[in-house]
Amino acid sequence: MSVRTVGVVGAGTIGRGVAQSFAEAGIEVVLVDVSHSQLDSAMAQIRRDLLVNEMLGVSTLKDGADTVRDRIRCDTGLTALADVDFVVENVTENWSVKREVYEEIDALCRPGVIFGVNTSAVPITRVGSVTRRPSEVIGLHFMNPVPLMDTVEVVRGHFTSNDTLSTALGLLRELGKEGIVVGNAPGFVTNRVLMPTINEAIFCVQDQVASAEDVDKMFKGCFGHKMGPLETADLIGLDTILNSITVLYESFRDTKYRPAPLLLRMVDAGLLGRKAGRGFYVY
Repeated sequence: MSVRTVGVVGAGTIGRGVAQSFAEAGIEVVLVDVSHSQLDSAMAQIRRDLLVNEMLGVSTLKDGADTVRDRIRCDTGLTALADVDFVVENVTENWSVKREVYEEIDALCRPGVIFGVNTSAVPITRVGSVTRRPSEVIGLHFMNPVPLMDTVEVVRGHFTSNDTLSTALGLLRELGKEGIVVGNAPGFVTNRVLMPTINEAIFCVQDQVASAEDVDKMFKGCFGHKMGPLETADLIGLDTILNSITVLYESFRDTKYRPAPLLLRMVDAGLLGRKAGRGFYVY
């Protein structure tokens, strides 16, 4: 299957990174979000990232920043996706929100258009069940920052076909990324391991076992990690962490996934991490 135009739903941190990665690979992108301001912010950040890489001489792009940027067309309505060849959805980890998006794009997009679900916890089979194309629904769990990460967690739903899997893996190779295929369990592999680690690190801060700085220092100094769990939480966004750990808790009914009260308080206070300017650290 030839993919010439990709629709990207959601222009948040991950969505804009996905859009930039496809545009850098020479693929036309339709970037959709309900908010004009979010789209403007996403395009401004993409422009800055591309220009900075050019100025620093670290860009590996075959085309100039302007050409890459011009491959991304923005719109505030899902109807703009009517003619795309492939969709990657990046909306919030809220099932009711995702469900509405899939019901609408399933009616808009022609048969054969594959839906890539960029989720960290929502089961892919559940997403496929609200469409008329469950064999053409697959999980594509991109990591942040998307343009710099070489690996994508690819999740095969119960009805995902071999053709869908083959097309998705081939598309990722065009982006210079390797897809690792995993089973359709809540949280898959990355977040089933990562989210409880971050949540328990938050419990350590809440219980005054150690400061956020010292928790992160130990993971970097003792284990050689590039980032500590609380720096990672700030990068991902604490609201996303809360949504993901809540999905795991509701899916497994296991108290080891119960959200730390400190996490709940910080999200209520708007301390969401880098995107809000303040989380466990100030930016």
